[in-house]
Amino acid sequence: MDYFDLQLHGDGGDFNDEFGLGRSDEALLTEQHGVRTPASLRPRQIICPALTTAPNGQVGTPMESHWSAERQVTMSVSTTFQPTAMLDVTFPDIALVSSDQILFYVHRTRLLAASANKFKDLINPYSPTDGTGGPPTVVLPESADVLNIVLHTIYYLPAAQFLPSFETVSLGLESLLKYGFAPQLYATPSQPLFSLLLSFAPHRPIDTFALAAAYGLEDVAVASSAHLLSFSLSTLTDELAERMGSIYLKRLFFLHLGRMEALKALLLAPPRRHPEARDCDASQQTTLARAWALASAHLVWDARPNLSTHLLRATLLPLERGIECALCRQALHDRVVLLMIKWAAVKVRRKRCIDFGSLPMHLR
Repeated sequence: MDYFDLQLHGDGGDFNDEFGLGRSDEALLTEQHGVRTPASLRPRQIICPALTTAPNGQVGTPMESHWSAERQVTMSVSTTFQPTAMLDVTFPDIALVSSDQILFYVHRTRLLAASANKFKDLINPYSPTDGTGGPPTVVLPESADVLNIVLHTIYYLPAAQFLPSFETVSLGLESLLKYGFAPQLYATPSQPLFSLLLSFAPHRPIDTFALAAAYGLEDVAVASSAHLLSFSLSTLTDELAERMGSIYLKRLFFLHLGRMEALKALLLAPPRRHPEARDCDASQQTTLARAWALASAHLVWDARPNLSTHLLRATLLPLERGIECALCRQALHDRVVLLMIKWAAVKVRRKRCIDFGSLPMHLR
């Protein structure tokens, strides 16, 4: 993720040594890249869910110390969620701090409206501020990369440009659920999270499918299953099977088994016979039918669910060698074309229908 540094210059104000956050009495904070941040948007109150009881008996009270006028503190701030970012109708009114001390300025109303547990009861809509009106600050255990995914998802912003790892996105989904957000609402085909998750499917198909299954992301699971046709079911680990659950595990097996059964059914019928002619009698047509059956048996024996239509064509069309009858050769060509069309229409991730009535009469 991207962030920039803010330098805070102290002149006798309070400084939070425990979290690396400072407070200044100056009216403005100066950003290194020229953005000037109003003092009313600076973090003031610290809320830390993991804070233990202080030595003086106060719970959740951060340790304070005084700093001299010469002391300055550098704070890293998210470039997307910065104090002056207009991601809503108003400026952000709360700062979230990651475990690696990156600041994210967000809106309490946005978080509370979508969270089912008030952001794990860490955000109070009526949280008090200090005399300057500065926003409260909540310290979270998630890293900046994970928190970045969470907030981009909540704000319906794309995060693919940050090139997060699969593990980071997985932790992001876990954090969404932890803080009361339903991942299903953010992973529909029109949402950025859907595109981000699906970007992992080509090179990590089974992991993407299992992750989608674990969180009930139906659209992601369906879309990613198209990349599972080459997956060997014998290599499926117990951990992945347990993660995806019985329903999605059954769907994966039925996807593979269903395609193989469909292939057998499609190959069962040989090329059409034609009326006996002077140069082609019933025995010659029977020879073509036997050759078709033998080639089909070889195909089914070695076939995988991801069998390509090109391999079907390359295996069956050479049967025309040695066939002198033009009608038999035409029947073979028509049968192979119809087989390729029907195999391409077999389910790879969801039901797909093809109107065979629109095909030429001789291909039906």
